[in-house]
Amino acid sequence: MLTTGKIHGMSLTIAATLAAVAFFQTGQASADPLGFASPFNFGRGETVFAPAMRQLPQETDDGPSSDIPARLHRNIVDYRTSEAPGTIVIDTPNTYLYYVLGGGKAIRYGIGVGREGFTWSGVKAIERKAEWPDWIPPAEMLQRQPYLPRFMAGGPGNPLGARAMYIGGTVYRIHGTNAPTTIGRQVSSGCIRMLNEDVIDLYARVNVGTKVVVLPMHPGRGPSVAHDQSVPATRSAAANVTRAHGVY
Repeated sequence: MLTTGKIHGMSLTIAATLAAVAFFQTGQASADPLGFASPFNFGRGETVFAPAMRQLPQETDDGPSSDIPARLHRNIVDYRTSEAPGTIVIDTPNTYLYYVLGGGKAIRYGIGVGREGFTWSGVKAIERKAEWPDWIPPAEMLQRQPYLPRFMAGGPGNPLGARAMYIGGTVYRIHGTNAPTTIGRQVSSGCIRMLNEDVIDLYARVNVGTKVVVLPMHPGRGPSVAHDQSVPATRSAAANVTRAHGVY
């Protein structure tokens, strides 16, 4: 026979269990951090990008991303262009990347671009995509910065961040970063840096073959590709490695 004390204890246990279930059923529903980016939802508060986002190191409200100016936050903006929907336009002087939606709209992302002497421009296409890419600094970068590692496996500490989209005919790519406070600055060796959450968003939208228009740092000079560092058709094995892993 159950005593009054045992019944009371069981009631408390059942109540606690029901409360926990209610918390997990409701507590998971939150604002989608990638809002307009998800083509559909996986249940309450779960987006198509959630698995990738869970791989990222978590930041507090006082973390580096909170220091990024509001103008560099991802947003849908008015954007008049003759480029077709699905085109990437990199506004080098203003440190913006636009993903053209059509109808006079685009998604605008804040980016980091090449430092003085390392900017370039031209019309290219996405050649390859990679998640959590490895990084092998090319020989010319090691000459300038001999302290760099010769190889770094992909992961949260890798300077290429969560995703990379390789720009055909060059050693450059659009990639994430483990240094979010560099967004909005001229800091790279020619690559285009994005916040990890933004590069995951863009990566899900683009395909191999997506057109990439890189605007010059000095618009009056036209679409020069003087700093493009395109790799010639005939390449050595070392050049192939450089092209595959590139600069950042």
